[in-house]
Amino acid sequence: MAVWNPDNIKDIAESVGIASLNDDVLQALSSDIEYRLSQVLEEALKFMRHSRRMTLSTQDVSQALRVLDIEPLYGYESTRPLKFGEASIGPGQPLFYVEDEEVDFEKLINAPLPKVPREISITAHWLAVEGVQPSIPQNPTPADSRNQELVPKGPGANQNLAAINGSDNVTIKPLVKHVLSKELQLYFSSVCSAILDENNDENRVAALASIRTDPGLHQLVPYFVNFIAEKVTHNLNDLFILSQTLQITSALLENQYLLLDPYVASIIPPVLTCLVGRHLGSSPDPLSHHSLRNIAAALLGSLCRKYAKSSRTLKPRLARTCLKHFLDPTKPLGSNYGGIIGLQAIGGTEVVRALILPNVKDYESLIREPLEDEGSPKQAEAEAVLTALVGALQTLEDDSVNGMNGLTNGKAGSESQNLAAKVGQLVAGRVLAMGRPQFVKALLNA
Repeated sequence: MAVWNPDNIKDIAESVGIASLNDDVLQALSSDIEYRLSQVLEEALKFMRHSRRMTLSTQDVSQALRVLDIEPLYGYESTRPLKFGEASIGPGQPLFYVEDEEVDFEKLINAPLPKVPREISITAHWLAVEGVQPSIPQNPTPADSRNQELVPKGPGANQNLAAINGSDNVTIKPLVKHVLSKELQLYFSSVCSAILDENNDENRVAALASIRTDPGLHQLVPYFVNFIAEKVTHNLNDLFILSQTLQITSALLENQYLLLDPYVASIIPPVLTCLVGRHLGSSPDPLSHHSLRNIAAALLGSLCRKYAKSSRTLKPRLARTCLKHFLDPTKPLGSNYGGIIGLQAIGGTEVVRALILPNVKDYESLIREPLEDEGSPKQAEAEAVLTALVGALQTLEDDSVNGMNGLTNGKAGSESQNLAAKVGQLVAGRVLAMGRPQFVKALLNA
């Protein structure tokens, strides 16, 4: 049974001079009209869905007609809903028309003038500062971002549109490939809160031991990596939280059941931040952050030893970063210290011989003035940097060298001068004061 009334087709035919039409022809034309109308409406609904609207407009129909290569309608581009009136021109022959809005000229003339629109202007604001989004009206709040992440996406996300399209029973796949069970969610929150609890050492040790040995943490690895990155980014002034995040990283690396190769690129940035960060912690003690940097250097060395074979560019990229922070005069002495111990941890003797030893003499000028400033906080930091330099150079000492048990009186003076010319007066003085001839010879022959 046709939905389109064949009598309408008969009326249209009579209006153009066709007196009579066969019933079969009327039925065929009625079916064709229904098909054409449904085709136009389907295309119009596509435009409506792509525009993310819930109301079909005349503009959607017009665009659908253009897509189907049909001449569009004219005169129905108003954004306001059209009101149709009904007029009877005879028995059973209603006529529908668009009602025109009546305008009172007196009110129109006496109405106040609209406000002058503002001039177009451009205002700049920060989207993010060092990876942190500032809380200003132009930027979305964290709550808005979380709510946007929870909004369902896909063709069946909007139930009303899905019902119109006939796909309201389609099951939408989740955005993540796996869903954490309630047990894992509870485990993750409990472990994180226990590790960050500064007043309960027993729970903290137990939580780290669980991460270190538990074989069923595969699904939690990306959550732990994200937790580490977030805590390091937002807690640079809290040495306790920074040290605990490094402890979590160390525990993950020691867990033999976890495959961390896909996450190495995400694990390294927090570790590097704790190694060469400009300002770590808020303690007045200038050396309070050195223990954190030492832990980060040890972790960096473990990462290089474990994953250098799977990523050939890992060592060169880390060495380049540490060397930059070691030699940059604009960086604080803490960053220089982190660069030195980082280079030593990354490659051992090879990196020390190739990157640290040739630059020791030039670097001496950066710490000479702080070392001479008695009683200042920078003196203690410069002393720690000098100690780190000497400690890194000790890796060059070859314990198997037996050809030299001491410095003879005749050669002591010349070798002291040669050593000072190679590594500078400060480092040479420290090395000679240690009384280790093999160490001196290793530096001269390196």
